[in-house]
Amino acid sequence: MKRHDTIEQTLRTALSPDRLEVIDESAQHAGHAGARPGGETHFRVEVVSSKFQGLSRIERQRLIYGLLDDELAGGLHALSIRALAPGE
Repeated sequence: MKRHDTIEQTLRTALSPDRLEVIDESAQHAGHAGARPGGETHFRVEVVSSKFQGLSRIERQRLIYGLLDDELAGGLHALSIRALAPGE
């Protein structure tokens, strides 16, 4: 399974999001630290979930980083996160 699909499946399962976008931005980082041929190293995640209600921005990011810990340990080099609760 591609890293993009794993990230999406993990976040959908854990967060039941109203909206989720997982964007592979690896091509924009070719030649930079952590970039590899074939990509799948740099991602942007935009997610809206009621699970973020009452959490600070840092708590939301920590939650997502925790969910994607295996991916981060396995070659995911950079992750940009925009995590919102519904209505934000």
